[in-house]
Amino acid sequence: MRIISGKYRGRKLNPTNLKFTRPTTDFAREGLFNMLNSRVDWPDLMVLDLYTGSGSMIFEFLSRGVKYGVAVDSNVESLKFISSIKSQWGADNMDVIKSDAIKYLHKCHEKFDIIFADPPYDEDDHLQIHHEVFNNNLVKENGYLILEHHKRKSFETLEYFSFQRSFGNVNFSFFSKTF
Repeated sequence: MRIISGKYRGRKLNPTNLKFTRPTTDFAREGLFNMLNSRVDWPDLMVLDLYTGSGSMIFEFLSRGVKYGVAVDSNVESLKFISSIKSQWGADNMDVIKSDAIKYLHKCHEKFDIIFADPPYDEDDHLQIHHEVFNNNLVKENGYLILEHHKRKSFETLEYFSFQRSFGNVNFSFFSKTF
């Protein structure tokens, strides 16, 4: 895995001991960030990355100059890896938090411009994430909840659904609350 653009462009993430993770492919990440380029102003963003796994998404966001990022995962090995990269790269504008994603959202009082969630495809956390994010009003005005999911799932009927994009087997559903 490599960082696609920004100040960390070309740097590699090699989570060799994180065999349980399913990192978002470079192809899908590049497509997602190309779409976001025309929709967001990077330096002003507060980003939350749930189920961060290898950290590829949060580091891609940080590389593009977001104001602040939060990486949440329940796996200690993932968090050790991400903390190590954070230290090596001097990414001081992020927090690394050990927590179950749903529990974190339930207790969270911070609002984010982008909440990205990539739960395991075989789990049904997507609906709970959507529920917690919008019931707790965790997305700022003009912000997005982005759910990564398998092509067999569809979330078009959920409240605040905006659009979906596919990159191979990787799908991103965007939700945004109009204020």
